[in-house]
Amino acid sequence: MNAVNHPVSPMGTLRWLLKREYWENRGGFLYAPLIAGLISLVMSTVGIAFGLFALNRAARNGALHVDGESVNINGLDLALLTRDISAKDLTDLGNGLDLTLVLSSAWPFLVLAFVVFFYCLGALYDDRRDRSILFWKSLPLSDTQTVLSKVISALVVAPLIAVIAGIITMFGFMLVISIVALIHGGSPMTLIWGPASPLTLAAGHLAWIPVYALWALPTAGWLLLCSAWARTKPFLWAVMLPLFAGVIVSTTKVMPLIGLTTGWFWQNIVGRLLLGGVPGTDLVYRLSAEEGTRRDLESVVSLMSPASQLKSLAMPELWIGAAVGVVFIVLAIRLRKRAGEI
Repeated sequence: MNAVNHPVSPMGTLRWLLKREYWENRGGFLYAPLIAGLISLVMSTVGIAFGLFALNRAARNGALHVDGESVNINGLDLALLTRDISAKDLTDLGNGLDLTLVLSSAWPFLVLAFVVFFYCLGALYDDRRDRSILFWKSLPLSDTQTVLSKVISALVVAPLIAVIAGIITMFGFMLVISIVALIHGGSPMTLIWGPASPLTLAAGHLAWIPVYALWALPTAGWLLLCSAWARTKPFLWAVMLPLFAGVIVSTTKVMPLIGLTTGWFWQNIVGRLLLGGVPGTDLVYRLSAEEGTRRDLESVVSLMSPASQLKSLAMPELWIGAAVGVVFIVLAIRLRKRAGEI
């Protein structure tokens, strides 16, 4: 009967809160990106099947052309078609494969944008709406730990799972096209695994996670702030306030008075608040800022490699936005402490 109480450390509490967030949102965090990757694989396989059917039909009819000359072969023989392939052709083939791999792995990241947006929007509002906040406040949990667990879940856990799903999808696609190449007399190592750079792309995906966490911080902070503050319809408050601010700035022409354009406000204020959680927006901003300068973008690998992904950490916009996101999160924590009823 002499029970021994072992106090849980703050890190232990945070770990359990993260587990709780994962268990309650497993559908969005885990199943959604995996299903998206599976759909991508199925659609790619169906597309390849239709393409092979058309190629084989053209080959049987003598309508297949190689180097501008008509050839008539019995079926599609990759060994024959690639017998005299040059090093430049292999390089071009690798670039095409890398682009295809990036596109095939993009589906889990598209799902991630919606998951993060709506998760943050309801993270602090839902438990006020169903009044389960009273239960959570009765536990030895601080509001700071609760909010931080939701921030980490949205900006680290969800992107990590999406990256893993994307990498699985990418290698699954390579397996599919390797089987196709093997069936048609080609060497998967020569035609696919050699020219392509799946390991570099996978490493680039992993290196992108901290970039995403910092870049999406203002969006996550803004949505959490609206989730903690709005008494009803947090979606309308979160979306309409930045949009109305953009409309007011556009109609009043106030930005030129401080040496900036209206487009700057839409891009760096409205866009960062609402679209920062969309994967790849940091790359769009970075390439836009580098426009007119010399860039080495000759291949997909040069754009998606770990070194290229981490270049976004040198953007001032990333750190300024991250600081604003931290302010939003602090405000959300303070509102959470005073929350009791909607």
